[in-house]
Amino acid sequence: MPEIFVNYRTGDEEATATLIERELSRRFGDDRVFRASKSIRPGQAFPRELLTAVRRSSVLLAVIGEKWVTAPGRSGRPALEDPQDWTRVEIREAIECGAHVVPVLVGRSTRLERGMLPAELAELADHQYRRFDHRNAESDLRRLGDDLAELVPRLAGADRTPPQAGTDTDADPTGATRMRVRDIRHEQRGGIGFLNGNLDSFISEPNGPIHTGSGAQYNGPSFNGEGMGVNFVAGDNSGGMRQYVESADDHRTPRNRDHDRDRDHDRAERRRDEA
Repeated sequence: MPEIFVNYRTGDEEATATLIERELSRRFGDDRVFRASKSIRPGQAFPRELLTAVRRSSVLLAVIGEKWVTAPGRSGRPALEDPQDWTRVEIREAIECGAHVVPVLVGRSTRLERGMLPAELAELADHQYRRFDHRNAESDLRRLGDDLAELVPRLAGADRTPPQAGTDTDADPTGATRMRVRDIRHEQRGGIGFLNGNLDSFISEPNGPIHTGSGAQYNGPSFNGEGMGVNFVAGDNSGGMRQYVESADDHRTPRNRDHDRDRDHDRAERRRDEA
């Protein structure tokens, strides 16, 4: 039983309708996609087969090109004006049966307006449409198939196309979204970078010492001249950090420096008293 009915107008994008039908048949199975010239066998009653298929389908794709509204019928007038026009009849039946009716606008065709349509099809102008461009045929067909698989659960179960390679997302207990990456291309020259997910940070082309862990960082002598010596960073790389410069020949603790300063002061006082 068909799930998808491909509706089109003779003289307007028949080739596109065939392309769409073949791709969806490949993806979901030939018996799940109906297109009149393919699905009605020799000797079968044309009107009965059309109406039966459209009434049983879950989705009707109305393939609409630039000539869809104006294409002439047998009388020379636009075929759309004829109540017996099969393109019009099929869409009307699908709407009345509650099927999903999706306009597929091909190329430069514009969105339908209610004033363009017979009263019985006026609501078609309000239906969300999809676009199909032959320059983007592969991506447009994939998107259309993805939409249909989401719309009709039975199609999702029959889908023969594996998920497209990319990234998956996992639910995190904290409520955040975590990303699981299959392939990543990231280009950065210099500095510290970060990729969301479970990949942590990275350092690109570091020059000189870089502090990324815990404990003080000693960079070695960094200045020349009297009283200058070791440059280091005290503390972890999270939170505040304090930077000191020590004399190259003075590695006393602050407490020892205070003691020596007091001792020198006492010696100077004794010399003054003796004088």
